Amino acid sequence: MTPTENGLPQLDPFAGVPDKRYELKAEDLLKQVAEPGSVGLLRWRKQDTTAPIVTVEDRYITGRLDMRAADLDYLFRFERCRFEYPPDVREAKLLGLVFRKCWLPGLKARNFRSANDVRLIRSIVQVDSDNDSNPETTIRRSSDRERGMPDAAVNLTDAVIDGSVVLTRTRILHSRGKAIQADRLVVTGALLAYRLEADGEVRVPGLRTGGNVNFSGASLSNPDGFALNGNGLHIGGSLLCEVDTYGPVSQRKAFEATGILYLPSARVDSDIVLRGAKLRMNQHGRIAVEAWTSKDPYLDPRPVLVADRVRVDGNLELSDGLDANGTLRMINGKVGGSLRLARAKIEVARREGIPYYDRALHLDGSEIDGDIEATALNVPSGQLRLADVTVRGNVLASNARFKHRERDVFSARRTKISGNLHLADAKVEGTLRLQGLEVGGSIYLYGTTVTQPSLRGHTRFSVDIRTARIGRDLVMAANQDRPFLAEGGVILDGATIARRLDLDGAKLGASAQDSAALDASDVGADEFLLTPAEPPAGRIVLRRAHCGTLSDNAELWEAQGGIELEDFRYDVMKRPIGIKDDRAVDRRIEQLRQAMGGYRPGPYDQLAAMLRNSGNEEHASTVLFKKQQFRYRSLADGYRFFAPLVLLWSWLQRSMVGYGYRPIRAVGWLLMLLVTGSVWFGVRDDPCVNDPNVQHNGDRCVVNRDDSGLQWNPVLYTVDLLVPIVDFGNKGRWYMTGADRWVSAGLTGAGWVLATTVAAGASRMVRRET
Repeated sequence: MTPTENGLPQLDPFAGVPDKRYELKAEDLLKQVAEPGSVGLLRWRKQDTTAPIVTVEDRYITGRLDMRAADLDYLFRFERCRFEYPPDVREAKLLGLVFRKCWLPGLKARNFRSANDVRLIRSIVQVDSDNDSNPETTIRRSSDRERGMPDAAVNLTDAVIDGSVVLTRTRILHSRGKAIQADRLVVTGALLAYRLEADGEVRVPGLRTGGNVNFSGASLSNPDGFALNGNGLHIGGSLLCEVDTYGPVSQRKAFEATGILYLPSARVDSDIVLRGAKLRMNQHGRIAVEAWTSKDPYLDPRPVLVADRVRVDGNLELSDGLDANGTLRMINGKVGGSLRLARAKIEVARREGIPYYDRALHLDGSEIDGDIEATALNVPSGQLRLADVTVRGNVLASNARFKHRERDVFSARRTKISGNLHLADAKVEGTLRLQGLEVGGSIYLYGTTVTQPSLRGHTRFSVDIRTARIGRDLVMAANQDRPFLAEGGVILDGATIARRLDLDGAKLGASAQDSAALDASDVGADEFLLTPAEPPAGRIVLRRAHCGTLSDNAELWEAQGGIELEDFRYDVMKRPIGIKDDRAVDRRIEQLRQAMGGYRPGPYDQLAAMLRNSGNEEHASTVLFKKQQFRYRSLADGYRFFAPLVLLWSWLQRSMVGYGYRPIRAVGWLLMLLVTGSVWFGVRDDPCVNDPNVQHNGDRCVVNRDDSGLQWNPVLYTVDLLVPIVDFGNKGRWYMTGADRWVSAGLTGAGWVLATTVAAGASRMVRRET
């Protein structure tokens, strides 16, 4: 070992109390400061541009180093020193204070003023040490209380440092109290605590710094309370709690905190960085703060980070290997940059009962001016809650893993996202609750699987996007060989989508046998792409939905629960039915009939209107023809006793005029009856001609003697019989008997039936045209 100036080996201040050769009485040290010309153990350095530096090396300082309220133009530098009692610089004004490789039983620096840095480098501050067997070196907490001193190993309360505070590689041990108490500490420079080890609360509420606060590689431990209490602090630079990259890769050390990082109302002028940090609760996972044990559902009793009302002008980095086993809470916060959660892991132990205290991320009411980047975020247990959050960028969560079975795993009610929501290729266990979400761009759920939906309430859908407002597309489609899967179905009731609803290659389940696989009631979009990879396992509900372009496939129409199509409107089909493609329109009609499981007029009217608007009038008439046929079948099922009459009336209208959509059939029937009657009456001889008691004109018998001069014309007579209302002067003047009388009656009845069906069909055609 390198010898000291007195020829002794260098002191190891951490090895216990040294022998008396290293002792320096505190009163002698202070005497030499007061009488700098005297001969002593101090080494003085004075340069033209610097103030005097008092350096003490390799000494065991006994007694109390009491510089309380002193005003000294000296910078005190202690190296490899051990102190019997805590140095006391309360209310003192010094040029600076440095402890390097020292062992201290505490440091009292309340209201301290320093014109330069305050440094504790590679030192140990240990209160109530179990390793120090000398009772004279033990600080009694009771004596401190008697003096009214805070229970803290290092006390910098209300201190003002016109430089930086450096705590690099220092260990501060006070497991039964506060490791550091620095309420309202003002530091014009930075607070540098690389690889600081603190056993006990690090308390810095109201801290003000001009530069960074850097805890990279530090270990803060206070399992039953606050590991770091920074309530209301203001940092002029960044708050850095990340991996200390100094040295080779094997020696790099991550920031670790056991206890709560408590930063409500904090203000950071640049970034908050917790990349790669390890945030832990106590080993039992019990509620850390007794005041948080109420049944208020908005509390998070097991947090590892509390940053309510935080203001960060830059980015908030909770990413790149961050590992937390408690809630990350930031209520009503404001982030001027982006919130990064990429490749982080957040886990909260699941609790049963209500309220549910198992939120992994709680951001209600926060504002993010940039993106929320959560690519590959892993949440093995817990909910991501983002209610009423405003994101002026994108939410990027591709390849994420969220697990919160049978509960809401991602809840973003009434959240506003200016850009896109990317949740592609994610694996989600629980319900995606996006009710009332507003997205300026698109929602992308390519290849995402959503299983184990929430079992609370009446709606048990895997994806809930009710009343959402989406500026472009909602995509729940397959991504190459990975389908979109919603095990409990999707509900979009009342959502507005500016462009496209895409379910191409999707797999839709249902939470119960009679529930919906897709509920798109009242949804509006420019295009519906409803082409699932397989028949949905529940009902498809499209009531009052509207789209400009509809694309579907056979799998959609084979949905196990059928399709509800009341007042579903679409303007065109992406694959239109050709004018000559009769099989396509027949197939479409059959799909409608089977999917609805009963008669509903609206879907047929919608299909016919779409075909007519496309110029396909013939197929539109076919659809409406089938509609009337199904209508009468439904009426017959309802009127059991009169069912035969209903079916007969339906057959008459269908066969004679095609329910008004085949008017050419009426002309055919008229011609057929006219030919039949004309032939019948034209080829038969009238038997009454030979009766002397009946007047005749030689060919046919007349009713009245005055009509004996009429000319018989079987065609005109048949016409007069077939036209029921107009009388052409034939049917009431000729005397018919036998079979002729029955044929006349039959033609008259047929005329009435034909006229009635023609009138019914014509009125239907008029209503259709208007």
